[in-house]
Amino acid sequence: MRIGIACFPTYGGSGIIATELAHLLSEKHELHLVSYDTPVRLEDKVNFSFHKVELLSYPLFERVPCCYSLALISKLSEVIKNHNLDIVHAHYAVPNATSAYLAKKICNDSVKVVTTLHGTDSYLVGSHPSYKEVTQFSMQNSDALTTVSEYLKERTITEFNLTKKIRVIPNFVDPQKFKRLNKDGNERIVCHSSNFRPIKRIPDIIKAFKEILQEVECKLFLIGDGPEKPKAQKIARNLGISDNIKFFGNVKNVQQIIGKCDLFLLPSDDESFGLAALEAMSCEVPIIATNVGGLKELISHGVDGYLIEVGNVKMLAQHAIKILKNPVLQREFGRNAKRKVLEKYIPDRILPQYEDLYDATLREN
Repeated sequence: MRIGIACFPTYGGSGIIATELAHLLSEKHELHLVSYDTPVRLEDKVNFSFHKVELLSYPLFERVPCCYSLALISKLSEVIKNHNLDIVHAHYAVPNATSAYLAKKICNDSVKVVTTLHGTDSYLVGSHPSYKEVTQFSMQNSDALTTVSEYLKERTITEFNLTKKIRVIPNFVDPQKFKRLNKDGNERIVCHSSNFRPIKRIPDIIKAFKEILQEVECKLFLIGDGPEKPKAQKIARNLGISDNIKFFGNVKNVQQIIGKCDLFLLPSDDESFGLAALEAMSCEVPIIATNVGGLKELISHGVDGYLIEVGNVKMLAQHAIKILKNPVLQREFGRNAKRKVLEKYIPDRILPQYEDLYDATLREN
């Protein structure tokens, strides 16, 4: 097959999964990746082509978000025509699915559009009054539509009143890349990785860590960057625990850090799946997360981690202390987490699902 993938290049889960999928698909298919910049997980040597969407620098367009959508439509149309694509796989609804649909029309329906929803693209951005109608139209008129969790599937159907069939294909992780690593010392390490948006509740992590430090000598590693980072740094200073916290910023090889950690915290308001948690689980790191969204499908309470209610900082700290004080429990949870990853979330399990979907979509009129 000749496949094009349209995605965002940033550190968010949708871009990461799209890029990893491109690497895998390129081993058997002709693959073309389209975005406005080099994706963060794009390796130096790849078996596929990267097509950069060039944006017009013009004062009129400086505050007009549609300029990227138009440029993406043009680039996708160009790639479809020049390489006779069979499939365009759009990751993230706004604007990628819409742009893919319009590129298909420009090319006289000569290509099939598969859209994968990752979460905020549908129920946050896509459901905003400014975008809802076009997002709904793009979903409904995709040749195939997938979500990364059952939770996201049901929420999308409800909020957009869709009649389109949605197939759930979960995220995946490479267990050879994300694995347990030896630490240099015996220091206990608590970790979190995200894009530091308010929905991730970084202040809850720092406040809980203050309580953890009263019982366990450890460090907190915070990986990522975003609007909440300055606020998080200020809270840490005010609580007097800055010396025990390291802010890494955006890291390309995040597995080199997570693989050496003892506990991963993800107390989000909402998560459509929780790719960061999955990567930690593959590294045999127990998870404490909120009992919301796709996290309920990923984490088994008391088996590979703990689930808490949103905003319960005290319970977050108590569960963390329990795990950090009990190495046997930590290892048990970590082994259970890795076992689940190997059973359900490795590329060998997920890639065939996408290939089957592509085949089925191409057979349809």
